[in-house]
This record gives sequence, C-alpha cells and structure tokens, in this order.
Amino acid sequence: MTNYVLKDLIEISKDGEWGKSSPFEKSIEMMCIRGTDFEDIRGGNYENAPKRHIPKHIAEYKKLRPLDLIIETAGGSKGRITGRTVLLKPSLFERAELPVICASFSRFIRLRCELCDQEFVFWYLQHLYFSGNLNRYHTQHTGVSRFQWTIFSEREKINIPSLHVQRKIAGILSAYDDLIENNLRRIKILEEMARSLYREWFVSFRFPGHEKVQMIDSPLGKIPKGWEVTSLGQQLSVLETGKRPKGGIQDIDEGIPSIGAENINGIANHDFNKEKLISRDFFEQMRKGIVRDRDVAIYKDGAYIGRSSYFRDGYPHTECCVNEHVFLLRTAGKQITQNMLFLWLQEPDTIYTIRSTNANAAQPGINQQGISGIKLILPDEKIAEQFDRIVEPMLGGIIALAKKSHNLHRTRDLLLPKLISGELDVSELDIAVPEKESA
Repeated sequence: MTNYVLKDLIEISKDGEWGKSSPFEKSIEMMCIRGTDFEDIRGGNYENAPKRHIPKHIAEYKKLRPLDLIIETAGGSKGRITGRTVLLKPSLFERAELPVICASFSRFIRLRCELCDQEFVFWYLQHLYFSGNLNRYHTQHTGVSRFQWTIFSEREKINIPSLHVQRKIAGILSAYDDLIENNLRRIKILEEMARSLYREWFVSFRFPGHEKVQMIDSPLGKIPKGWEVTSLGQQLSVLETGKRPKGGIQDIDEGIPSIGAENINGIANHDFNKEKLISRDFFEQMRKGIVRDRDVAIYKDGAYIGRSSYFRDGYPHTECCVNEHVFLLRTAGKQITQNMLFLWLQEPDTIYTIRSTNANAAQPGINQQGISGIKLILPDEKIAEQFDRIVEPMLGGIIALAKKSHNLHRTRDLLLPKLISGELDVSELDIAVPEKESA
C-alpha cells in the first residue's frame, strides 16, 4: 500500500453559490442534488430531485458526470455529523431527464480522482464516516454542522493499494449495493401494485363483479350495495401506545428495540440506525405497546402525524415494542384485514382525515378518540377475503425483499473495514473486474 493525503489524489470543485436565474434568462434547467437526496440516490432513486434554472455560463462547468463523488461539508442543525459522501452511479444519469448539478457548492464538494479508482475512494470515505474517524473534523458554527474539508484533505493519511486491488475491493462492495438497489426497485413495484389494486377496488369500486352491483346512498356518498360505512374504532380489537422508561431511553448495547415515530414511514423503510433499546426487564413489565405480527402502526404526535408502518413476518424484529409516540392497531373482523388496514392508511385522503383530527394546539398530535371516530367504507366479507388473497403475496414479497436487503447491508458493513484496512486480502482472489481508465 502507498500512503497519501487525499488532496494529492483528487481534483476538487468548490465554487460557492451559483446564483439565481429565471426560466426567461439565458439558463439551463437542471436536476439539483441536495443533502436530503443522499439516501434516495444511494437507493437508486432520483425521481424526486428538484429542478432549477442555472445560468448557462455556470451550468456548463459545474455539470456533474457519472462516478463523481459529492461530499457534504455543511448539514442541518441538531448536531448531525457531516462528511457524508454519495457516488453518482451511471444508472442515475441514464434515468435523469435533465443534466445534473449540486444545489449549492457552498454545502458540497465535488471530487474526481486522478490517481486511483473513483469507487474505491467512495468506499474509503464511507469507512471513515461510519467508523467515526471524521468526527474530529466536525464543528458547529452558528447552529449549523460543518465538516472541515481543507484540514481533513491535508492531514488525513490514507493507504492506497494497487489499482487492480482497489477495483476488486470496490467491485465486491458495490456488488452488495447493486443487489440492495435492485431489491428497492422491486419493492417499489410491488408497493405500487398493491396500492393501485386497493384504489381500484375500494376507492373507484371497480372490484370483480362490480357491474352487477347496485350503488346506494351513504353518509360518505355512493357505495356498493352490501357494503357499509362504519367507524375505525368499531373494527379494532387493539388501539394502544407504548411507553419509555422514566428519564428517557439510555444508551445501552443490549436490549429490546423500542420503535419511535422516526421509524413510522411506510412498509419496508425501517432505519435500523435510528433505533433505541430498552432493557429486557422494562420490556417484560410492559402491558401495552408490544408489537405483534402484522401490527399496523401510526405516527401519533409530531410533524408527520398520520404516517403509518406495517410490522410483519419478523420485520423489522421478531421482538420489539413502540414508545408513547406511536399507536398500534389490530383489526377485529373479517371485513377489514391488516393488509387492508395498512393500505387504507396509506391513502392520501385517509392521511388528511387523520391529520384533521389533530387535538393539540402546540405540537400536532392525535388521540384514540379522534382515530376511533374516523369513518371508512368496508366491503362484504367475500370481497375482503378475495382482495386479501390477491394482495398477500405482494406485501409478503416486499417484506421478504426488505429482509434480504437488511442482511446485505449488514454483510457489506462488516466487510467494509476489513477490506479497506487490508485485513482481508483480495489480491489473489479470482474476481473479474473491468479494466477501466481511472476517473
């Protein structure tokens, strides 16, 4: 291995703000990367990135290209450590409708490697970030987290193996990322299929045989004959919340995961890095808030009330609970199954209705009475059973893919420090790597 400081390996671009431009000036419309897009880009998703008009004379020389590295030098408040890095994969540019640029180079630096493999440098920076080595370059200035890039690039010594070994290491780690990205795409397709089917049957009322069913009046408008309008509370056997130990959750290495509002965000979106643990003794004393298989959860109070999640098939854990900011819901009858309940809660109209029950003046929040009183339309048991039979493999497939991705994450994260440090020697491994020019 050869010892370098990072500034000797790379070409950087940090040009400050690029200014503002309207669509009517000499400008180019471009897709812009922000810090909030990092996780989406890592997951292979770039559809939600904003679009902005950039002056032509700036856009041309700041345009990003495949395999560029973007490192974050300023982040949000709340003490989050900066220094995150994202690698812009070629697939992102293939799907992007417009040229790509950073939203602001005052918060990001673009890196292009001259003497080594671009993907290897990305994984090296990932190792430094997740191992905590970048913490010493982290500061707080006027309430904003900042990464001292200049000091880091001039002082941090990094050991670089031969180019062939670099590519082998990058190839191994990137293969895990590619599998995770593929799983995320498949999850998105299955979720869209399940949601579309729910809307077709229970919003548009185009279920099998609907042509022969008479529509009748109801408090919620026209509904199929044989269906009914009821309140959510009448259909639930459980509507409860959990709790935390007095004084809050302490940092402990072993215990039972306690899921809070930050992890109530749809299906298969659990962020294991945001988990808190409670002691087993406290968990065994809990009478409410213990997660059972197929429980549906609702974000109870805070900025995103109404968001929901679905815990099933041992994901995210076979044993866990929720805290006092989360409601658990279990249905009682056959007219609405847990699958149907989750999909109903994902509907924008349902989320709006839940938020409209906000019972708090200061911090947004919902209570049991408000949730229980929400009206919904239920089919007859035959239609409910038929729908559940069709949608079950879709939702089950989503969870199976999420489990695979979690295992891939864990394996990749275990390999990362061992490969970067050279503890695992791959020089003699028969790994096919593409011969390419260094970026």
